Amino acid sequence: MMKLWFKSGKPWIWLNAAAVSTCLIMVVGLLGLITVRGVGHFWPAQVGQYSYEADNGKQEIIFGEKVDATVTSLAAAKSAGYKMAENEDALIQYQLKTGNRDVTGADFRWIQARRVKEENYPTNMMVIERREWGNFYGQLLELKENNTVIASGEQALPIVQEKLADALIMFKTINTLEKKEIGAVNYGLERLRLEEKKLALENHLDTEAKQRIAAQKTDYDLKYKQYQTQLAELYQKIRQHTLVAKTESGASVTIPLAKVVRVYQPNAMGLFDKIGHYGVKVREFLTDEPREANTEGGIFPAIFGTVLMVLIMSVIVTPFGVVAAVYLREYAKQGFVTRLIRIAVNNLAGVPSVVYGVFGLGFFVYILGGHIDTLFFPEAAPAPVFGTPGLMWASITLALLTLPVVIVSTEEGLARIPKSIREGSLALGATKFETLWLTVLPMASPAIMTGLILAVARAAGEVAPLMLVGVVKLAPTLPLDGNFPFLHLDRKFMHLGFHIYDVGFQSPNVEAARPLVYATALLLVLVIISLNLAAIVIRNNLREKYRALEG
Repeated sequence: MMKLWFKSGKPWIWLNAAAVSTCLIMVVGLLGLITVRGVGHFWPAQVGQYSYEADNGKQEIIFGEKVDATVTSLAAAKSAGYKMAENEDALIQYQLKTGNRDVTGADFRWIQARRVKEENYPTNMMVIERREWGNFYGQLLELKENNTVIASGEQALPIVQEKLADALIMFKTINTLEKKEIGAVNYGLERLRLEEKKLALENHLDTEAKQRIAAQKTDYDLKYKQYQTQLAELYQKIRQHTLVAKTESGASVTIPLAKVVRVYQPNAMGLFDKIGHYGVKVREFLTDEPREANTEGGIFPAIFGTVLMVLIMSVIVTPFGVVAAVYLREYAKQGFVTRLIRIAVNNLAGVPSVVYGVFGLGFFVYILGGHIDTLFFPEAAPAPVFGTPGLMWASITLALLTLPVVIVSTEEGLARIPKSIREGSLALGATKFETLWLTVLPMASPAIMTGLILAVARAAGEVAPLMLVGVVKLAPTLPLDGNFPFLHLDRKFMHLGFHIYDVGFQSPNVEAARPLVYATALLLVLVIISLNLAAIVIRNNLREKYRALEG
């Protein structure tokens, strides 16, 4: 019976089903973990006040929010050196996010549950999100304007919120002036410098050119002085207000309102207040720039860089992949050479991505980029323009990496089109090119689109080659802005995949950055899932459109 059962093949069917089920469970579990940790990061947690017995027996007060808990068995706790009472069967410890890194030197602290003598959640507990040093946990004492107290105690909170709203508006104005307006002035001055140097190299720097360049420099200098005057006034206004808060030790800490992002009391917030706070935090995460070494704030530059790179890569890889597949299937003589090319294409799909990065750095950046700089940008020497990693070389490298996927998918689509379609078109008087362009390629478009979206999905998650050909930890400007020529292919950019790696493994404060890693990973997974779902929808629509012709 067992031999017949094995010969029937049913055991292998069940084994395959078990393997698939196990993989699905692991994938769903991983996505569930990322979702819970990532989505929950933005919810305002309650901040507790703990009366805690320290190692020396003294009582101390600790402010913080619970972020993790561990349970250690009695035997493991004793082996670790903990003194356990006879009535204790396990050691429970809590990890608290205590913030106040500028005061205590650490953001997190582990405490033992058995040493907590009292735990309560006062409504006046305040959380201050800062641009530097992370969160501050404490209680509001007073608000000052030019070192003069204008409000104190609980009555100061509404005034703090009002002054903070004004400070945030001024901060956005300062940011716009520094990055957009003054940035445009500096960009214009640099272009004038390069133009002057280029004219000098070509022996065309005559008196008229010197006067024109000098006049433009004067205009830029005038604008720069005007912006500097505005900045000085804004900085003077934004530095007028400071708030004083009490820490867990009872010490007073002065915090400039210019360095504050948000002030709230989570223990006093209702459900709808928390939902509103959650929405604001999610919007900030998606639309703002990062701060605190990428461990706080938003990830919009990484989202923008990822999408822009993928779009440029798609524009590059699609024509090359389709043309290569058309040649192999429609024009090339099917023989040894063609089979050899197909084998090479399939093998390219298995090459590690970091090898593409090394090739891109050596060939595209140093050789092509270096020659482009020598031929077209000699005035920029010795500073490289295209002879350094940037957006264009990253896009081309990923286009080369994903090219086999597009070629194979397109060729399979062309192979599925019946020969009678081509013969009928030729019989009606169409040329081979017209048949290919008007009949064959439209019918193969489902396979072409599927290959393209699969290539996009892979490119969106690649990190190793990008580390060599253009991605950076923090880009000072976006590759797309209002300065001519608007799209700057030579600039470095940020990427979601590299952002996850950097925050998770290179951050100076890994514990504080861990929730942001989950949130960014969830966003990247959602982007890739969306691309794959779009591939399915597009493929099905095109397949239904041309099903009648195939019949």
